[in-house]
Amino acid sequence: MTAQKFDMVVLGSGPGGYVAAIRAAQLGYETAVIERAELGGICLNWGCIPTKALLRSAEVFHNMKHAADYGLVAGQLGFDIDKVVSRSRGIAGQLSAGIKHLMKKNKITVIEGNGKLVKPGVLSVEKDGKKTEVHGTDIILATGARAKELPHLKADGERVWTYRHALTPKEVPGKLLVIGSGAIGIEFASFYNELGSDVTVVEMMDRVMPVEDEEISAFSQKSFKSQGINIMTEASVTKLDKKAKTVVCTVESKGGKSQQIEVDNVIIAIGIDGNAENIGLEENKIKVDRGHVVTDEWGHTGVNGVHAIGDLTGPPWLAHKASHEGVVLVEKIAKDKGHKEITDVHPMDKGNIPGCTYCRPQVASVGMTEKAAIAAGHKVKVGRFPFIGNGKAIAMGEAEGMMKTVFDAKTGEMLGAHMVGAEVTEMIQGYTVARTLETTEVELMHTVFPHPTMSEMMHEAVLDAFGKTLHM
Repeated sequence: MTAQKFDMVVLGSGPGGYVAAIRAAQLGYETAVIERAELGGICLNWGCIPTKALLRSAEVFHNMKHAADYGLVAGQLGFDIDKVVSRSRGIAGQLSAGIKHLMKKNKITVIEGNGKLVKPGVLSVEKDGKKTEVHGTDIILATGARAKELPHLKADGERVWTYRHALTPKEVPGKLLVIGSGAIGIEFASFYNELGSDVTVVEMMDRVMPVEDEEISAFSQKSFKSQGINIMTEASVTKLDKKAKTVVCTVESKGGKSQQIEVDNVIIAIGIDGNAENIGLEENKIKVDRGHVVTDEWGHTGVNGVHAIGDLTGPPWLAHKASHEGVVLVEKIAKDKGHKEITDVHPMDKGNIPGCTYCRPQVASVGMTEKAAIAAGHKVKVGRFPFIGNGKAIAMGEAEGMMKTVFDAKTGEMLGAHMVGAEVTEMIQGYTVARTLETTEVELMHTVFPHPTMSEMMHEAVLDAFGKTLHM
């Protein structure tokens, strides 16, 4: 068995792993990345990026259908699903190649194969029956996660899909049932509905996107229904009976009422499980809780020299959370080793991580919901502002949406911000910066927002919380 030695070894090249490796290399550490599939991980190849490419195609198609609303005349409308998928896969491939370039640029060694922790400081990598021993003073586990499946809800890639199958359809389903209304489920429901599928979403909770603020969730649900998406809340799929060309879904609603819905395809979007199996966790007494590695605030597992980041360590399962964790962890390791460049490093505050869902209308949020803030003991001031009150939104033909802010009534601290509407996934970062800087309502009120922009609504939602809104 051949052996290679490095300062840091990262197992997994997703947005957590490859960013951690780049930061380590920037700090002068001899670094290696072990990857069993494509560079960039699930996010870049089978998640965040290719889904956004599909959704962009759906958005353009939606605008084409409404060309007359803008005084435009469009010819025969249609789409080629093979070309839509091909564009999405091409973008994923382009960006994966970009990660390869970044590895080369930063002189990071990429080792292909399945990695497994043998003992602290040592990994075994197997590919094509051959094993390589890789030594690292510090090892970062960043193996990510996969779609959750239940015994009665298993994907076959033909009639029953996970997100991976849904990214590469051979044809658009006439009828589609989506199990789960989190970000993944709702984004696919939005995409396929736009392309003409008769979509039904089944959600166990009492509302769609249950992690979002209740008002935003209710607004979104109303919008989805107006678009023709059938929403079934407080319901669960108890059985999937696969036929030759269809799937008969048994759906049980609150109160025990049961019905059968026959569809062409089913997408299972009930969450994800960490890729914690077969990577040497049990053998090295690394604690795992419900499929996720347990770490401290820095990403340390409690086993000397072994760390973990990203989806492997649990929610929120977000690419940007994983990337930031990777940077924080590497800088903490460097600081502890006396690296002169790192003088100040802080653990990540998960309350300042924005969440985005790229359906139509988009949804974005950061911080506490109104309900959570009240439950935490805060006396709150809440501001709201509708898109219909914004000139730019009306001019764009995007007057459906709202902004919501939640402040501590005593201190003026921004506790949370929630948005639904066009381009809110781009605007949420303004509130995220405000929370990171511990900005109060005073600074936000005194901030000048450019006109005409949709971002002006962010200002108005702050003003409204304190009874000073100007345009409503």
